[in-house]
This record gives sequence, C-alpha cells and structure tokens, in this order.
Amino acid sequence: MHLSSDELIFWQYGFAKLNLTIVTTWGLMLLMTIGAWLVTRKLNDDLHISRWQHVLEVITLGIKSQIEEVGLSVLQSRKYIAFIGTLFLFILVSNLLVIFPGYEPPTGSLSTTTALALCVFIAVPVFGIREQGVTGYLKSYMQPTIIMLPFNIISEISRTLALAIRLFGNVMSGGMIIAILLTITPLIFPLLLDVLHLLTGVVQAYIFSILATVYIAAATRGEGV
Repeated sequence: MHLSSDELIFWQYGFAKLNLTIVTTWGLMLLMTIGAWLVTRKLNDDLHISRWQHVLEVITLGIKSQIEEVGLSVLQSRKYIAFIGTLFLFILVSNLLVIFPGYEPPTGSLSTTTALALCVFIAVPVFGIREQGVTGYLKSYMQPTIIMLPFNIISEISRTLALAIRLFGNVMSGGMIIAILLTITPLIFPLLLDVLHLLTGVVQAYIFSILATVYIAAATRGEGV
C-alpha cells in the first residue's frame, strides 16, 4: 500500500518527474474543461432551458449564496465566484471520482493540496490590494496595534499550511481506512464506505472553499467595515 499517488512514477529525468498525481490532475483538468464547454455552449435566457443549464445555474447560485453569507457583498461575490467556484468544483470532482475503481484523487497528495493552498495564499493579498490599495491592505497587518504585525504574518503562513494539511490528511486517511476495511471485510462494507467517502469528499470541498472565502473577505474588508 502506498501513501500517495506521488509515489507512482511513470517517467523521471533528473529532478523532473511524471507521477500519477500529475497525470490524474491534468486528466481531471481536461475533463472539467470539456465538461464546462459542453454545458455552456448552448446557454440561453429563455423560459425553457436545458437540464444541464439548470444544474449549472443551481451550482452557480449556490456558490454565490455561500460567498455572500460569509460577508462579501453581491458585487464582490461576482468578482470572486470564478476563483472560489473553481477551487470548490476541482476538489469536489476530484473527490467524487473515487467511485471509479483504481482512481486515486490528486487531493490525496500533499503536493496538490499545497498548490491549492498556495493559490489561496497568493490570491488573498492580490484581492486585498485591489480592494483597499497597497497601503490600506498592509495596514490590516497592524490591526489592532503594530505589536500584532509579526503575529498576523505568522497567522497568514500557518493558515496556508493548515489548508494544505487538512485537505491532504482527510482525503488520504479516508482512502486508507476504506482500503483496510475492504481488505478485512470485502463483502460487507463496500457500498456503505463508498457513500461515506463521497460525503467526506463533498464536505472537504466545501470546507476548503469556504475558508478561502473567509480569508478573502477579511482581506478585502476595509478598515472599520
């Protein structure tokens, strides 16, 4: 049993490696890109819309509603729904595809979850500076007093690490537990454990994206707001 799909290497030249995580991630990106094109190619604003457009609108409005509940305005939710929605859907689809035998989600790799967390780490100051300006955003690190500056910087770094490790740990441990139990009792637990794993995957996608939204909301909220 291997702990991560990073360990399955198909090709290597020096430090450059092509492992299962990279192959799965790019395959997933291709699948989602084609799926998005197929769903959005015939969008219309008529009363009678296709089933897929209806599903798309439900997902989009649901994500937008969650963003606004965190504290962002309607206008801000439109600005950030592309970033937050992409994070949510990538993690969600990655986790839900475990229903296919032999598939290993890239979110079970620390390299993937770290990359996702770094996306949030970079996006937060970018969005914050865009909303408040450089001076206004940097002042937020000295709230409520300048003494808090080093602590706020440490908090910024530690929460990025927490995002990566939380998602990686939950996905990896869930997969290992299911594999062990299926080995011990292969005829009793398969269906129940698959359902549990799918539920866990949805929850992890929601938690990651909602935390990213909270960080963005904090960074884009002006002083005194």
